[in-house]
Amino acid sequence: MRRALVIEQNSDKIHLHYGTVLLDQKKVDEAEVAASRALSLNMNNHDAVNLMGRIAFERGDLDGALASHQRALALKPDLADAYNNMGNVLKELGRLDEAENAYLEALRLDPAVASVYVNLADSRKFVAGDPHLVAMEALAAKSERLSKTDRMQIDFALGKAYADLQDYPRSFRHLHAGNAAKRATIGYDETAAFALFDHIERIFVPDMIEAKSGGGDLSQVPIFVVGMPRSGTTLIEQIIASHPMVHGAGELQTLHDVVRTVRGTDGCTIPYPEFVPALDEAALRQIGRDYVARLGEIARREASTTVQRVTDKMPSNYYFLGLIHLALPQAKIIHAVRDPVDTCVSCFSKLFSAEQNHTYDLGELGRYYRRYERLMAHWCRVLPAGSVLDVRYEDVVGDLESQARRIIAHCGLPWDDRCLSFHRTERPVRTASATQVRKPIYRSAVGRWRVYEDQLEPLLTALGGRARLG
Repeated sequence: MRRALVIEQNSDKIHLHYGTVLLDQKKVDEAEVAASRALSLNMNNHDAVNLMGRIAFERGDLDGALASHQRALALKPDLADAYNNMGNVLKELGRLDEAENAYLEALRLDPAVASVYVNLADSRKFVAGDPHLVAMEALAAKSERLSKTDRMQIDFALGKAYADLQDYPRSFRHLHAGNAAKRATIGYDETAAFALFDHIERIFVPDMIEAKSGGGDLSQVPIFVVGMPRSGTTLIEQIIASHPMVHGAGELQTLHDVVRTVRGTDGCTIPYPEFVPALDEAALRQIGRDYVARLGEIARREASTTVQRVTDKMPSNYYFLGLIHLALPQAKIIHAVRDPVDTCVSCFSKLFSAEQNHTYDLGELGRYYRRYERLMAHWCRVLPAGSVLDVRYEDVVGDLESQARRIIAHCGLPWDDRCLSFHRTERPVRTASATQVRKPIYRSAVGRWRVYEDQLEPLLTALGGRARLG
C-alpha cells in the first residue's frame, strides 16, 4: 500500500485500503490519518466514513462511531458492513434489540458475509428451523468459495447455534474446526509465555516486596478486576459499576501503557518485570501517579462528577499485582474465579476480538490455566493478607446479594441497592460478555462443560484431571 501511495498519492481508495490494513494491525492513530486523507480527497467516500466509525469504536467513542456509521448509510443505504459495524456499537451500548436488527439488515443486504453471522449468533438464541441457521449451513457447504477467515467465522457461529439447539456433538465439531483454523493463523509461543510467569515469580519475592512497600501513590480511585477471560470479570465489574460513585471503564490498556514507559538510567525502555528491583520510592510513586492521571482523564471524559472510583477490568492485569501493590497500595483488587473447565470451555467457544492466543487449542488452554493459577497462588503467598479479594462466579450466581455486598465492602463503598439490578445499568460494555451482563443473574452457565465432556480429554488432561471431581 505504501508503494502504491508513492505512485498515486491522490487516490482516496488507496488511502482507504491502507487505513483498513493499519486498523487491522491496531495502529489506530495511523489508520485515522489514512482515513482522513481519503475523506479530504473525497468527502463522500462512504467506505472511508464507515472506517472512521470503526476507528472511533476502537477508541471507545461509541457515540462518534454510531454517527459515522449512520452517515455512511446516508451516503450508501445498502452498505451491509456499516450495518454490521453499527450492530457492534449498539450491542456495547446495551441496545440489544437494535443491534440484532442491524445485523439482520446487514444479512438481508448481503447474506454471504460470514462475520455478521458471528455477531448475530452472539446476540440471539437459535431455534429449530431458524432461517439464518439454514443460511449459515448453505454458506458452509460452499467451502471452496469461502476464504479461510470466512470458514473459521462460520464455524464459530454454527458452534454457538447448535449449542442453542442442544446438539452438542455437532456444536463441538464446529467449535473445534473454528479454533483449529484460528490457531493456524497465530504465533503463540507457550514456552515464552510461561517464561514470563516464571520471571515474575522470581523477582516478586517477599523480601523485595517488603523492602519496597510503603511508598507509591495513595489514590483510592482504582479498582482492578482481574482473572482469566470468561471467568466472571465482566459480571463483577457490572455489579461495581452499578454503584453511583463508580465509573466502569472496562478493559483498559492503561496499566500496560504506563509500564511500557518505564526507562532505566540510560534512557532505554526496560521490559517488565526486569525494571522493578531498581525502582525507588519516587519511581514507584510516579508509576502510580501516571496511572491515576490517565484514569482521571477517562473518568472526566466519560463519567459524572459524583464518581469517586474507576474500575479497570483488564483480565490480564494479574501479571502486575505485585507492582500494583507497590505503586498503588490503596487500590482495590478483585480476582474473579470460576470452575476451571467452565472457564476454558467458555474461552474455547469464543472468537475473541482482542487476541487471546492461548485459547484456541484445548491442551494449550488447559496448561495456560494451570500456570495462571500458580501465579495467583504466588501472589496470595507474597502479598499482604487481604490484598486481593477472590470472588467465585458460582457464588455470585448462587447468592447475588451477599456476594455483591462483599464486593462493594471490599471497594470501601457504602451499599447501594442498584448493585443488585446490574443488568439495568446503562453503560458501554466492551467485552465478549457484553450480551450476558444485560440479563438478570442466571445459573445455566454453571457446569456447562459437561455437555462436551466426551470431547474434552486434551483439556482435562492438561488441567490435571481434577475437573472430573467437580
